[in-house]
Amino acid sequence: MKVLIINGSPHPEGNTSIAVREMVSVFEKEGVETEVVQIGNKDIRGCIACGHCYEAGKCVFDDIVNELALKFEEADGLVVATPVYYASANATIIACLDRLFYSAHFDTTMKVGASAVCARRGGCSATFDEINKYFTISNMPVASSQYWNSIHGRTPGEADMDEEGKQTMRVLARNMTFLMKSIALGKAEYGLPEEEAWTPTHFIR
Repeated sequence: MKVLIINGSPHPEGNTSIAVREMVSVFEKEGVETEVVQIGNKDIRGCIACGHCYEAGKCVFDDIVNELALKFEEADGLVVATPVYYASANATIIACLDRLFYSAHFDTTMKVGASAVCARRGGCSATFDEINKYFTISNMPVASSQYWNSIHGRTPGEADMDEEGKQTMRVLARNMTFLMKSIALGKAEYGLPEEEAWTPTHFIR
C-alpha cells in the first residue's frame, strides 16, 4: 500500500503539517508507505484549457504537477492537505489539482481520496467539500473520520493543541488504510466495477 500526500501549505512546518504528521504516524504503524510533497511554496500556474494533455498525456507546463501525476498513478490513495483561505483551499493547491486531475489520463477508479483542512476558525467544512469534489468526479472512494477532516490553529504549532483535530486525523488514516486494503482484496477477488462508456450530456443541446 502506498499513499501520496500533497501538502498545499506554503509553510513546511505549519499547522497543516501537524495534521499530515498525525496521519503519517498511523500509516507507518499500518505498514503503508507514504510520500509527502510540499507544494504550497511552489510556482504552480492554473490550467489554460489548451488540450495539450490529450495529445501528450501530460500537462503542457512541465513542472511539479507532471511529477505528481507519476506518483499518483502508482499510489493506492491520495491525501490532499490544505490551509483555509477565505473559506477555500489556497490558490496553489487548486491550480495543482485542476491540472493534475484533468491532465492525468490513467484510471483513478477505486484509489482512495482524503482531504485534510486547517483553519484558524471557520471555513473548514467548505474547503473539505471543495477538495472532495476532485475525488467524487474521479471514481475515487472518499475516506471519512469521526468528524469532518479538520484541525484548527493560527500561529505555527498551535494546531498541536487541538487534540480532537489530531485524533480526527489519526482515525482518518486508519479508516483510509482499511479502505485501501479492503479494495485491494476486492479487486483481487472480483475485479473493478463494470465500466460504461461515458455519455456526456451538454445542457445547451
